[in-house]
Amino acid sequence: MMFTIVFLDDIILNQLKGGIVMKVLVLNCGSSSLKFQLINMENEERIVKGNYERIGGKRSHLRLNIKGEKFEIEKAARSYEEAIKTVLEILQSEKYNIISSLDDIGAVGHRIVHGGERYSKSVLINDDVIDEIKACIPLAPLHNPEGLAGIKATKKVMKDKPMVAVFDTAFHQTLPPIAYVYQIPYKYYEKYKIRKYGFHGTSHMYVANRVAQIMNRDIRELKIINCHLGQGASICAIDGGKSIDTTMGLTPTAGIPMATRCGDIDPSIVPYIMKLENLDTNEVESILNKNSGAWGVSGVSEDYRDIEREYKNKDERSMLALDSQAYKIAQNIASYIVSLQGLDVITFCGGVGEKGIEARERICKHLEFLDIKLDKQRNNVRACEALISADDSKVKMYIVPTNEELMIARDTYNIVKNI
Repeated sequence: MMFTIVFLDDIILNQLKGGIVMKVLVLNCGSSSLKFQLINMENEERIVKGNYERIGGKRSHLRLNIKGEKFEIEKAARSYEEAIKTVLEILQSEKYNIISSLDDIGAVGHRIVHGGERYSKSVLINDDVIDEIKACIPLAPLHNPEGLAGIKATKKVMKDKPMVAVFDTAFHQTLPPIAYVYQIPYKYYEKYKIRKYGFHGTSHMYVANRVAQIMNRDIRELKIINCHLGQGASICAIDGGKSIDTTMGLTPTAGIPMATRCGDIDPSIVPYIMKLENLDTNEVESILNKNSGAWGVSGVSEDYRDIEREYKNKDERSMLALDSQAYKIAQNIASYIVSLQGLDVITFCGGVGEKGIEARERICKHLEFLDIKLDKQRNNVRACEALISADDSKVKMYIVPTNEELMIARDTYNIVKNI
């Protein structure tokens, strides 16, 4: 493990010593969106939540949720820098009464998807860290560039604020070699670090700790399988609070099929299609990431809500898409019982995991032979913490809404306050 010594200027050190690092701004940059939260770390209260959509387009707009009150602001943002400037202006606006000035924000936490092998924990951002994030772009071409854009834009607008990178891959650095090695020539791991990394680590870590609290159990005694199901989706086997296997791999394309990503497929399909369609690597990569999964099979939409609607209308391809995904998710859950050598609890989180009543039912019907049983009445809830397993189920099942932003804020605050 390599360590970086970071020197902050006197202004930042004086701010930290003065104890004003209480509010943490969390930024999550997508391909055309900026999700953010401002969290008061004194009581972990979320002050404001927002999503700046369609950045770079003429119809970009900002949605805000300020302590339950919702606002929508139409304002074009041609870049992340413009979007972040607008967000900070709104945070300081007397109209919304969120903060009095940027001095109220003590630090900024950035969600970064891929940190490679180097980072097993969150780190303070400096030039060396930025270079490492850049080096991982080939491993997460759809995510790391956006994370870097967010860092760059924030540094321009808030250059005196300490910033922390929180990596999706960090939680999975506890995977044993038997779980992360690929059965290809070992020289490719030695030369290029080609291995399973896993993603959604912040979410998996939050849910594992939260379900242990709900069950009033020591997490070190629990064997957990967490299903983070949304547009992107992954399953994680967590033993004693540590990730020991997960479905996503070198990139977030691998694992269970998702909304637009194919998940695990026969690798020979790739060169076969390339030859038949005369495609280059960029084109086939786009197909696997943006035109596959439930969207590719159903032909309906990349939005699960649309496909679910057509499923209820008995559309054959929509039924095939969602039934196939449920089958493969259940297969992976069963395989992770082997990885864990037992199982205490299954958790569901993410947009589909938390809200998908029908999706959970489709998955769990494949597990009944293991005496893992869903209670349909308990399962008839959305987006709330809930026990959904039957009383006679051998394994408990819960919905646990994830809170990646809170985990990012905690890491950011803990790193900054200890400088």
